[in-house]
Amino acid sequence: MRLYSTKSKENFVSLEEAVFKGLPDDNGLYMPEAIPQLPDAFLKSLKGQSFQDIGFEICRHLFQGVIPDSDLRSIIGNAINFPAPIVRLDDETYVLELFHGPSLAFKDFGARFMAQLMSYFNRGNGRELVILVATSGDTGGAVAAGFYKTPGIKVVVLYPSDKVSHLQEKQLTTLGENITAIEVDGTFDDCQALVKQAFLDRDLTMNIRLSSANSINIARLIPQSFYYFEAYKQLPDDGRPVVFCVPSGNFGNLTAGLFAKKMGLPVHQFIAATNSNDIVPAYLNTGEYRPRPSVPTLSNAMDVGNPSNFARMFDLFGSTWNNFRQDIKGYAFSDAQTEAAMRQVFSEHNGYVIDPHGAVGILALRAYQTAAKEPMKGVVLETAHPAKFLPDVERILGRRIVVPERLAVLAEREKHAVRLGTDFGTFKEWLVANF
Repeated sequence: MRLYSTKSKENFVSLEEAVFKGLPDDNGLYMPEAIPQLPDAFLKSLKGQSFQDIGFEICRHLFQGVIPDSDLRSIIGNAINFPAPIVRLDDETYVLELFHGPSLAFKDFGARFMAQLMSYFNRGNGRELVILVATSGDTGGAVAAGFYKTPGIKVVVLYPSDKVSHLQEKQLTTLGENITAIEVDGTFDDCQALVKQAFLDRDLTMNIRLSSANSINIARLIPQSFYYFEAYKQLPDDGRPVVFCVPSGNFGNLTAGLFAKKMGLPVHQFIAATNSNDIVPAYLNTGEYRPRPSVPTLSNAMDVGNPSNFARMFDLFGSTWNNFRQDIKGYAFSDAQTEAAMRQVFSEHNGYVIDPHGAVGILALRAYQTAAKEPMKGVVLETAHPAKFLPDVERILGRRIVVPERLAVLAEREKHAVRLGTDFGTFKEWLVANF
C-alpha cells in the first residue's frame, strides 16, 4: 500500500510512514494511492459476516499484504471489540449507535485501531513516540483511552478551555500515566493549528518523534469505514435506497463513508449535517469554500471552522464542485432547532434519548427526506452517548439521564491539565522541555 499527499501526487510513502508521520511535509493529507473495489461475493454476503470479518476484508484489500493476515486479524480483533447496533425509530429513520466503546463516542473505533496499528509498527523501536491530538470534545477521550499505558507511546491532548462538556474534560484530564492534557485558551481551531505547526516545525520533528491521532491521520479514517458496512448489513433488505446522514465537524467521519462507497457499498446519498459552523453546507450551495473562526454551540464536537478533511473530500471528487454536491447534500441548524429535535425524538419515539450531535443529524435527514419525496432507509450516525452532555440533555428533556458507570466514575476524579495560550512558541517550548 502506498499513500500520497493531497498537495502532491508524485511522492509516495508507505503505510507505516504515513501512520507515524500523520501529516506530510507539504501540509497536505495522506490518501491511499488506490481505494480497491471489494469483491461482489463479499458485498452480497454482508449479513453473514461479523463486524470483525468486515474490518479484516476491508483492510486486507486496502493494505495489499503490508501486514500478514494473522496479525491483521489480531489488530482488528483487539480494536473492534464492541458493537455498532442499528436502532429503528420508524420505517424510514434508523440510528447507528457508535457510542458503545470505552469512551462512549464514535472516535473509539479510529483511536483503538490506530493504537493497535502503531503498536504493531512500533515493535522493537527504542525511541519514544509522542502523539499530539487536538480535540473539540470526543477525539481526545477516545485517543486517551485507546493509548492508555501503551508502552513506548505518550499522548498530548489539546482541548479548548470551557468549550468541552464537564465529563468530556474529565476523560481527558484524569487518566495520567502516559496521557497529558493541555487546556488551551482558545478554540478547537487554535488547538488544531498548534498541532499542525508542530508537525511542520523541522526543529521539533528532528528532535522529537511526533505523530498525530486526529482525523488527519489516515489510520483514524480506515476503521471508520467499517461501520458503514456494519450498518448496511443490519437494515431491511427491501430494495429502498440507503442514505447516511453524518453529523460533521472535521469531516473525517463523512470522508470514511465516501471511502466505503468507493469500495462498493451501495450508498444512495450522504448528508452533511452541521450546526452554525456551516462551512461545508455553504460550499455545497455556492461553490465557494470560506473557512472562518468557529463559534461555540450546543453540539460542541462539531464546532470546527476549517475542517481538515475537506482536502480529502476535494481530492476524492477531483476538485469538481458538481461532483462534490452530487454525492453530498448539506444542511445546517441552530441550537434552538437542535433542542426542539431532541425533545421531539424523545416524545415521538418511546423516550429515545439522542444527543445534540445526533439531533442535528435527525434534522438534516428530515430536511432531505422532505425534499426528496421518495422512499428510503435513512441512517443517522449517533456519534456520542447523551450522558456525555448531561447538563444540557437533562435541561432540554426535563428529566434525569442514566450515566453509564464507566463515565460516572470520572465525575469525582481530580483534573490535571497544563494551561497554555495559543502562541506556538510557548507550546514548542513546553514540548522541548517535556520530551
